[in-house]
Amino acid sequence: MFAEVLVEYTNKAVDKTFTYIIPNSLINILQVGMKVKVPFANKLINGIVLKINKTYNEEYELKEIKEIVNPDFVLNKELLSLGKYLSDKTLCSKIVSYQTMLPSALKVKNQIHNYNKYDIYVSLNKNIDEVKEYINNNLRNKAQIEILNRLMSGKVLKKELSPSACKKLLELNIIKEEYVQKYRINYDKETKEKNIKLNSDQINAINRVKLNENKTYLIHGVTGSGKTQVYMNLIEKVLKDNKTAIMLLPEISLTTQMINMFYQRFNDSVAIFHSGLSDGEKYDEYLKIIRKEVSIVVGTRSAIFTPLENLGIVIIDEEHSETYHQDVNPRYSAIDMAKFRCAYNKCPLVLGSATPTLETFVRAKKEVYELITMPRRVNNQILPNITIVDMESEVKKGRMVISELLENKIRDRLSKNEQIILLLNRRGYSTVVTCKCCGYTYKCPHCDITLTYHKNNQTLRCHYCGYTKILDKLCPECHEDSLSYLGLGTEKLEKQLQDMFDAKIIRMDVDTTTKKGSHENIIESFKNHEYDILLGTQMISKGLDFPLVTLVGVINADSSLNIPDFRSGEKTFELLSQVSGRAGRDKVAGEVIIESFNPDNYYLQCVKNNSYEDFYNFEMNERKKLKYPPYYYLINIRISGKTLDTVFKEATNCYNYLRKNLAKETIIYNPTPASIFKVNNIFRYQILIKYRYDGYLINTLKKIDEMYATNNSIDFSCDFNPSRF
Repeated sequence: MFAEVLVEYTNKAVDKTFTYIIPNSLINILQVGMKVKVPFANKLINGIVLKINKTYNEEYELKEIKEIVNPDFVLNKELLSLGKYLSDKTLCSKIVSYQTMLPSALKVKNQIHNYNKYDIYVSLNKNIDEVKEYINNNLRNKAQIEILNRLMSGKVLKKELSPSACKKLLELNIIKEEYVQKYRINYDKETKEKNIKLNSDQINAINRVKLNENKTYLIHGVTGSGKTQVYMNLIEKVLKDNKTAIMLLPEISLTTQMINMFYQRFNDSVAIFHSGLSDGEKYDEYLKIIRKEVSIVVGTRSAIFTPLENLGIVIIDEEHSETYHQDVNPRYSAIDMAKFRCAYNKCPLVLGSATPTLETFVRAKKEVYELITMPRRVNNQILPNITIVDMESEVKKGRMVISELLENKIRDRLSKNEQIILLLNRRGYSTVVTCKCCGYTYKCPHCDITLTYHKNNQTLRCHYCGYTKILDKLCPECHEDSLSYLGLGTEKLEKQLQDMFDAKIIRMDVDTTTKKGSHENIIESFKNHEYDILLGTQMISKGLDFPLVTLVGVINADSSLNIPDFRSGEKTFELLSQVSGRAGRDKVAGEVIIESFNPDNYYLQCVKNNSYEDFYNFEMNERKKLKYPPYYYLINIRISGKTLDTVFKEATNCYNYLRKNLAKETIIYNPTPASIFKVNNIFRYQILIKYRYDGYLINTLKKIDEMYATNNSIDFSCDFNPSRF
């Protein structure tokens, strides 16, 4: 018997299977999808078995598989197919696709750490009469007698007993140890689900989704319309049919509230999966899934790869979020992966959003997806009133950050003991530190970007490569005490708010959520009204539900409009609409104040009027004129390397090859520096392709990919339908 093994090396030059002999000791054990240890180039490395054959026709001598690394872990047929699809879809190597699908503890590359965690129990290893006889003969050893008397009623945790007495009884073989797998995450069994009555919109949405049928649905519901209850009721129907469900969320910050709701509804049938978990926690959750101990997985993007079998539904909440698109190799879309899994399992895919992407909404309009609308908030709560403040006039009054209206509204809410959310989509204290005398500006030595100042620890940081340095007191160029701090970040705004208001303020951004459990702690403490104001970046804009929040303020709403990206208007509309939806979700009406230097901007007016349709019609017209999605597909080709001349030369060669081999109708733009030209000492050029249909495209890209497979000085990658450039 012979096995075709895909080895752990990610180099595309070895992106193929190698044949090994299956030793007799493993013939009846080895399965396709298992991780094995094999000899390769005078080393022992890991690989995945992709095929088992009875015969082998080549002449050269074969080596044997040495061992199975983990017999309990097997990539099932569906995930093996999904890995191949991921590789074909993104042009990454097959091993990279499988590595992406696995948690850290189970990746194909060699792992030596044992993530299993156990509770050790002890129980009697003799019959009752023998134990009683031992007790009668050892009346002096009270610790041993106490242990044996306890064990007559059943097993006991070893850590609760005397170590020395346990050791002696184990040596005498009177008691025995039992290792019971312990999971690091367990649900709170005390929590109870509230009895929630569904409205007509929710009931209609639930009834419209046909289970046991592969179809994609878009639930377009305003913020606060009760989409989560629709999702949970659909999952409940799936479970009654003895099937499983995956629920994807865009942000780690959303998992806290959502997980609690799922635990209350489905108890220990739920596993969670996101990047905020430790390696051990991911391993435990993966084990629960493999052992079929859970039927529901709730998590972020990577949860789409979890090995749930017999899928009955996949739900993707806030489908517009760009976090569903991975922007490092392999550059995949979780929605594409979900479509594959739903087609494989012949089950529905449900997308939900108050602000769906244009690509999704146009498919719903054309009935490629089935559109389900939920135009009202639950209990007929009114949408918040939105006011746009012209900051140009505020600056003339000497108000650079907080407008007079927003300040008054904050004071009003504080006096009523209500809560406020403030959004500023930029972290740090100052975005630029420069010298007023000589003009010197602090930049990252490894990236083409300025360093951001963080006052709490007096450091300058690069938010791309992580480079950090302590801020000098004097300018390093002219040695004058003349450093100027420009720009506004959440850390600086927090300080200004503390000076202005007698209020408890908590900040939620990447800098305050680095510690494990920090997302949960911030959300829980704000929900319990331990704080009056929640200040944060876009991670606070989606999905969070705080009954006492009646005011939302947006600082510097123009920042996302000024990004050189054809989606900047769409992203601004989504962000502002979503954060506005955090206000007035309970009995008290909400209010939103948006501060802008462009108050007449059409996207802002659409937000003010809560009009997705107006935004959609305007943006579709612009996209059509400029030949952007959804009228054209996009591919962003990235050529990168350590030497600028080499990168530019190869980008030019790549462009010329594309011009010769693609259809005439396909639009190919000249190579240009990427928006961040240098990251971590790697220079990056890009080539943008727009096309509607091109039968030569995929094969041409594959040929270019093969050309660079053995080129160690250049990295070639493709991002299909990129979320950013």
